Amino acid sequence: MDIVMEYLRAFLVGGAICAVGQILIDRTKLTPARILTAYVVAGVVLGALGLYKPLVEFAGGGATVPLTGFGYLLSSGVEEAVDKRGILGIFTGGLSSAAAGINAAILFAFLIALIFKPKDKS
Repeated sequence: MDIVMEYLRAFLVGGAICAVGQILIDRTKLTPARILTAYVVAGVVLGALGLYKPLVEFAGGGATVPLTGFGYLLSSGVEEAVDKRGILGIFTGGLSSAAAGINAAILFAFLIALIFKPKDKS
């Protein structure tokens, strides 16, 4: 029964985060790129303030998979790197913590580009 609750919390929190994004797309003149940026920045700010970690502990993947989770990953990586390396950690921590995800995105984009023929939208 505990695993069911874990999935339910992840679904509800992740769904709520995505629903807010959809509402912003439908009801405002914000572009998807601006909403994406706002989500990442919100994750960084909430992570830096220590407010996002309790949400991650509560919702698991429902809080770490959306774009706010990427911002949280960046801020927590910077925090850990500053503890280990001092001020230099500000510049290295975010990318170090997100390196696997960034590399996977680049690799899979490259593989898809090899399989399919990319074209301009026009």
